[in-house]
This record gives sequence, structure tokens and C-alpha cells, in this order.
Amino acid sequence: MTTVVLKYKKEESLKRFHPWVFSGAIERIEDAFGDAIQPEEGDWVRVVSQKGEFLAIGQYQIGSIAVRIFTFNEAEFNDDFFLHRLQSAYEVRKTLGLIRPDNNAFRLVHGEGDGLPGLIIDVYDKTAVMQAHTPGIHYIREALAEDLIRVAGADIRNVYYKSETTLGYKTEAIQTAEAEGESVNGYLIIDGKPVASAAEGKALESSISDVALENGLKFHVDWLKGQKTGFFVDQRENRALVEKYSAGRSVLNMFCYTGGFSFYAMRSNAKLVHSVDVSKQAISFTNANVELNFPGDTRHAAFAADAFDFLDGKTPGSEFEQGKEGYDLIILDPPAFAKHRKVLKNALRGYQRLNAKAFEKIRPGGILFTFSCSQVVTKEDFRCAVFSAAAQSGRRVRILHQLHQPADHPINIYHPEGEYLKGLVLYVE
Repeated sequence: MTTVVLKYKKEESLKRFHPWVFSGAIERIEDAFGDAIQPEEGDWVRVVSQKGEFLAIGQYQIGSIAVRIFTFNEAEFNDDFFLHRLQSAYEVRKTLGLIRPDNNAFRLVHGEGDGLPGLIIDVYDKTAVMQAHTPGIHYIREALAEDLIRVAGADIRNVYYKSETTLGYKTEAIQTAEAEGESVNGYLIIDGKPVASAAEGKALESSISDVALENGLKFHVDWLKGQKTGFFVDQRENRALVEKYSAGRSVLNMFCYTGGFSFYAMRSNAKLVHSVDVSKQAISFTNANVELNFPGDTRHAAFAADAFDFLDGKTPGSEFEQGKEGYDLIILDPPAFAKHRKVLKNALRGYQRLNAKAFEKIRPGGILFTFSCSQVVTKEDFRCAVFSAAAQSGRRVRILHQLHQPADHPINIYHPEGEYLKGLVLYVE
């Protein structure tokens, strides 16, 4: 195995079990004979201190994060390593009570939080959607899919691989596939059996249900063309909280995507629910999901519109149109405003502007659910942006809840970077 030798004193973070090695910490990389070598993307490497002390085993990649660590115990890295890690992740979800008759949608693997850097697996009924964020995970995707079936048994029968947009560095295999007009996305396993070709996967995919259950509510999942893995399971508990506050209220679900918050609000007997997203495809899915749970229910309406245009009353049919009073529960769950630190200031201004508009428009006694899913935006940054918006409105605002990602999106205690979702529930007088 290739050895990565760190610079003097650069081993301290690994001794604190942080799972990343940055490129600037590396002194040299050598083969088994001590000769200099350039590893391939995804190669397994041993990481040692300048004195040769073993520190960890991980996967190499090009970029600022040069090695993602999988284990600090050399003896643990054997043929059953991934099977054991997947089994551990699965047992945690069973312990959390997420696998039950009224709920079959959850995150099974959350990268570093489950000791499997670069790997995301979301489960929707009998289908697991696997996403690779590193070349190393991409190369072992078939073996991971087979181990997953061994672990889950009858609970998971299909594995769909969806990584075309998440691999920051395109491996040679990906480049070749794209040059030939093919996608790296596709089924790896259907009905418990490996899929021999993309054509076979296409032929069999119509037999797979796209409907999953979350806390007793049904929803369609578009893992073929939808965002991320097809649904945002990280908001499950926050959707349930919206349900508790929605009875008798008029509810606005901004950036609704496929309508998750909307049908929770409807189940709690909301007076009306309006769903808004700039994407017409998202609105189509929202309407389908509402119809799946509340067929023919006239309390719901969906709008394909820009968020600020809608909040400014420029969308016919909205509660803000023509000077109407507005809504008494608003949900702001925008996409990530900042994916890199260099755009952090612009992102914070965006959050402030968006929340200021909601404070301006929400009815007295209204409740605002507001979120940020940008990893580079800290809880303090986000709160400051929302507080500035509240001060700008001049209204009296109280914090009712401080929200975060659920337990099936665990945070490795040695890797605080894994915390990304933050939210506030505010009472606005």
C-alpha cells in the first residue's frame, strides 16, 4: 500500500481523530520500496508521521482534502471492513426506530458521520439511492451495493447509483462514459440481483415503485432526475414540527421542492396551504404528492414563481396579492446560498434579505420556520443574518425552537464540519 508521510507535527489532527488530511500537510508520498510515487485517485494509502508512526488508512484524491480517513486502526481494515461499517449504520437506524410500517424513508449512511467518507445512501421503501462524493467510493460502488443487500436483506432490494453531479473530479471512467454518451448513473442491483448492464436496468426499472412513506404520509421520489437523491429526508423531524403548528393556519411553503412541508401542514388541518418553487417540475411533483395523500383537496395551491416576486405579491392567487394580509405560518427552506467560503458574505446578505421580506409580510402572531443548509454558514452566522432581518422589520420576535439535522444524519464528534443544517422557529408579533 502507498504511504503518505506527513510533515513535522502535522499528525496532531489525526491523533485527535479528525478524518481529513489536507494536501499542505503532506511531506512526501512513497511506494513500498521508499521511492517517490504519485497515487491514482481513489488509491488506498497508509498515513504515517514524519517518524514513521502509523496514523490511519484512507483514500487518496486530488484537491485540498488529499486523504479521507476510514480507520485509525490498521488491524480493522480487512475484507469485511465495509460490511461491518454498513451493518453498524443499519443498526443505528433500527435503534432510532426509523424502520417501521409507517416509515421507510431515511438516510442509511451519512459520510464521515458513519465512518464512510464520501458515501451517502438514502433509502426509499425497497430502494437505496447511493451517491459517491469521491472517486474512491465510485470505484468500489458495486461491492458496496452487494454488501448493502447482505446487511439489509428483505428491507432493501434495489440499489440505484446516482453520482454524475457529485463527483468533483471526473475519473477517466466517467470521462469515457460521457464521451460515449452514457451516464454513470444507473441501477446496480434490482430485486436483490446485480444488474448486468444499463440496458437491463432500464428494462427492469418500471417494476420498481417510486412511492415511499414518511411518518405515515406518502410521497413520490424522483431519484432518476430529481435533486440530491430525490427527496430531502433531513427535514423529516422539522416537517413533523410544522404539522404541530399548522392547524387552522394559512401556510406558505417557500422553496417547496416536492412539497414535504405542505402535506404535513395539510394533515394537521391547515386552513390553506400554498407551495412555491421556481421549478415547474418541482411544482408538478408537489401537486402529485398532495394528490397522493389528499385527493381533490381544494385547500392546496402550488405556484411556479420566483420567491421574491411571490413575497412581493406579484403572483396571482397568492395571499399577498392586492394588499391581502398574508400568511400566518411561513416556511423558508432555500437551497444552499453558499457552497464555498468565498461567497459567504453574499450568502448571508441573501438570507437577511429573504427573512426580512418574510418578517415584513407575515401576519401578527405568525410563525416563521427558517433554514440554512449551507455547510459554510455557521449557526452563529445564520442567526446573525436572521436577527438583522428581524431588527430591520421592527417587529417583536421570539425564538421557539432551534433546529438541526436529524439523528440519521449523524455528526462525527471529531468532525464538526459534518453539521450543516440549521434552523429557527420564530413567533412574530
